[in-house]
Amino acid sequence: MAQHLGSLTLLVRDYDEALAFYIGKLGFVLVEDTDLGHGKRWVLVAPAAGGGARLLLARAATAEQRAAVGNQAGGRVFLFLHTDDFARDFDQFTARGVTFLEEPRHESYGWVVVFRDLYGNKWDLLEVK
Repeated sequence: MAQHLGSLTLLVRDYDEALAFYIGKLGFVLVEDTDLGHGKRWVLVAPAAGGGARLLLARAATAEQRAAVGNQAGGRVFLFLHTDDFARDFDQFTARGVTFLEEPRHESYGWVVVFRDLYGNKWDLLEVK
């Protein structure tokens, strides 16, 4: 049986502000935005090239969920965005106001830089050799 991760849940404060970041700053595409009623939506975004898992943007509804927004990995890098052109994406993200936590660095496995999303979750932008 073939398996793959289809989607990952990412807790957000607000659907529309999250969409503005993921689409407007990271260049992701909206895959689905379905109203489920009672203020709930099924909102999926994905990298424009279509590879890998999608992100399900889930509005935090409880105090416990709201406390986890921006800290879903306990301060560690949470998600890894692979690219085929590190310099292009780094330059585009910089121009769009993405916050980087360090300077790009070359490691034995390729180019990497840590950035944060609008809530503070840490991401790696990676171009693997």
